[in-house]
Amino acid sequence: MNVILSSRLQKTTVLIAGFVVLAVVMVASILFGINQYSLTTAVEAYTQFSGSEEHLIITTSRMPRTLTAVAVGSSLAVAGVLLQALTRNPLASPSLIGVNAGAAAAIVTTIVVFGSQFPVSQMMWAGFIGAGVTALLVYGLASAGRGGMTPIKLTLSGAAVAAFASSVTSLFMLLQEKTMTEAFYWLVGSVEGRQLDHFFMIIPYLLVGWLGAMLLTGSLNLMVLGDDVATGLGQKIILVKATAILLVVLLAGGSVALAGPIAFVGIIIPHLCRFLVGLDHRWLIPYSIVFGGAFLVCADLLSRLVLMPMRLEVPVGVATAMIGVAFIIPLVRRRAYA
Repeated sequence: MNVILSSRLQKTTVLIAGFVVLAVVMVASILFGINQYSLTTAVEAYTQFSGSEEHLIITTSRMPRTLTAVAVGSSLAVAGVLLQALTRNPLASPSLIGVNAGAAAAIVTTIVVFGSQFPVSQMMWAGFIGAGVTALLVYGLASAGRGGMTPIKLTLSGAAVAAFASSVTSLFMLLQEKTMTEAFYWLVGSVEGRQLDHFFMIIPYLLVGWLGAMLLTGSLNLMVLGDDVATGLGQKIILVKATAILLVVLLAGGSVALAGPIAFVGIIIPHLCRFLVGLDHRWLIPYSIVFGGAFLVCADLLSRLVLMPMRLEVPVGVATAMIGVAFIIPLVRRRAYA
């Protein structure tokens, strides 16, 4: 496989540059949108807070939104790397194991059963639990029967459970029109309106997922060679697979609970990073963390600027879907980086 960065020095330099890019786009995300602010105003919002509209927007809207985009983008990218290594499927993403569909079904079911009595923070827990239960169900189905879990069994189980969860969601939304408006908040995928307390509620789980993925890089490098080779090299493949699935639940489930099902990040970023640094997960995971966060912040900025003359914003899930389709079509046709 041809890669752009071959030496350790090149990879380290570009990774540091990635952190700089991430910092720059985060600042841009705080400053630009329907309302534009100067860097001085942003600094004064934290050093000399006056309670003005500008300071309130920066501290209660722009900063939480930016941090949420970084956390969700990084987590979805790492979850995509884990699933693609686990299934050896270059198009695998968190939606493969039904995480998105399970979280959406749990949230819609909660709204139908309990109405609007729960605040957003508790609805996020419903999404997190739904994503986790769905992923564990898929893992259990894929592990049942002769031969244990295989990539094809995991893919088929995920497709079946995701289809069932989507059907439940559609049924509830069809029966109760009111549910559709309230569930739209999650189903489209958006980082708008998230608060710092929402971010701090989920970020510990995402940090555990990032750290766990970093510790698993050596095993992932062997898993992509196939189960037989990995077993021959001393890997306990059942333990590695179960750990990887648990990390995906933490990363993708936490992301969906925080911002809804944002598609394509888990496909686009792993492939771009693989194009840069190759198949070595010791580099692929940190690159995905940095560039996944930067990508979703940029996509969120784009979603604000597209309809800015009309003072409207497009949900970031729509922006990533439009970018993702343009990325996937040539990828499927060429498979240059698979």
